[in-house]
Amino acid sequence: MEGAKKYYITTAIPYVNAAPHIGHALEFAQADALANYRRMRGEEVFLTTGADENSLKNVRAAEKLGIGVEELCKRNSAAFREMAEGIGLKFDAFIRSSIKQEHWQGPMMLWELCNENGDIYTKKYRGIYCVACELFYTEDELVNGLCPEHGIKPEIVEEENYFFRLSKYQKRLEQLLESGELQILPQSRKNEMLGFIKEGLEDFSISRSNNRAKGWGVPVPGDDSQKMYVWFDALCIYLTGVGFGGDEAKFNRWWPAEMHVIGKGITRFHAIYWPAMLMSAGLKLPKTLFVHGYVTVEGQKMSKTAGNVLDPMMLINKYGRERLRYYLLKEIPTFEDGDLSEEGLVRVVNNELVSNLGNFIHRTLTFAHGNFEGAVDGAELEPKEKEMMDGIYKMVGQADLLFEEGRIRDAIVKILEIGNEANKYFQNSAPWELVKKDREATMKILFVCCNICRIISNMLYPFLPMASMELLGFVGAKVVPFDELKNLQKSFKIEKPRIVFDKIREEGAR
Repeated sequence: MEGAKKYYITTAIPYVNAAPHIGHALEFAQADALANYRRMRGEEVFLTTGADENSLKNVRAAEKLGIGVEELCKRNSAAFREMAEGIGLKFDAFIRSSIKQEHWQGPMMLWELCNENGDIYTKKYRGIYCVACELFYTEDELVNGLCPEHGIKPEIVEEENYFFRLSKYQKRLEQLLESGELQILPQSRKNEMLGFIKEGLEDFSISRSNNRAKGWGVPVPGDDSQKMYVWFDALCIYLTGVGFGGDEAKFNRWWPAEMHVIGKGITRFHAIYWPAMLMSAGLKLPKTLFVHGYVTVEGQKMSKTAGNVLDPMMLINKYGRERLRYYLLKEIPTFEDGDLSEEGLVRVVNNELVSNLGNFIHRTLTFAHGNFEGAVDGAELEPKEKEMMDGIYKMVGQADLLFEEGRIRDAIVKILEIGNEANKYFQNSAPWELVKKDREATMKILFVCCNICRIISNMLYPFLPMASMELLGFVGAKVVPFDELKNLQKSFKIEKPRIVFDKIREEGAR
């Protein structure tokens, strides 16, 4: 793909103090769909994910379990990698931040660059710290004395640390967000960050004592008594994933990132801390932050206490990868919180994938194979069919624009609208009756229907790549960009289709 436009996309880098939950699966599915859309357009995509292993919360989780932190990180990072592969995330780099040879050089180099710019200094500090967030809060940010994100009582920390001059970048960050040079999706998250900036930015601690870090983490260059603050370290995975600190040519090829896909709880780190650090180091800035909400389970926020943390691998094994992907991408609002239930998953898959899209495609292809030995040809469309296809092309264009805007769920809705139109056309045309008296007229109907099958199958690729490729194989077509779908395929040799979207039985059989 020499000369192809590049597209660098990342997921957030999750803490590995515990196994992955369904919210991580949502993010990985979203990132993969966005990446697949770019691949369809012929762009060369690089996707980085990984594991944030150098956090204090990982150390404490290991202590609680009575095992070494290295063992905990190795075990849970493997679980995240397994889940990423299970949900179908096609990643090019999986960086574990505790692995010295693949990561440490990056944050050390970033530190040195910021230091050379005069943006790192030491001071004694006393602050309110939430280990779960790995973030200092002010008193007025707490809710009834508790962390606003986790609802737990933060700790009081007092020690001498290294600090980063965030306040120096206040005006530039404000301009960056207001101008859209750093785009934040959705607009509501951009407004939140602008509001936070305008309240006044304070310098923040970027290290912790070896004593508090329990000796775990990336060392501060030139100071053996301190470890880097986890966020200074972990954000660098976006850089080391494409060669920063080790492969200059690779880094120059891929950086900056076109998109960081993250959850709403870490927007501040990515919209404020991260660009300030990059500006200090003289590095280019990412272009877009894609900020999704949280997954609730049957109306409740997931928590171990409530006993409602859903294991994504259990759902993948029970229902299948692409059924779960479809449900997450279609039913969870792209930029807001959304609820998940197994009952809802069964209903949505059966009513939409099976009864709408699957029904139309299987009826069309089975009929063509059974009555015309799979050979379907056509030429000019009749006026009625041309009007219908023009309407479908319009919906394809709308879906294309929605994807450009990151509105994944709305793009799926457009595909379902096409499926509704296609089912009505097939039903009203009644080819099973027409074929008895007019095979030529029936062929014209099938020509239209086969082209709609091709369009739907192609449009499903970002969300359901395995099913899409199988369906396209039935009609002898390849994946193309959305804007090329208006070019009719003139002939088809339909292979005998099998049912790709089958109903989920009550027992959840695949």
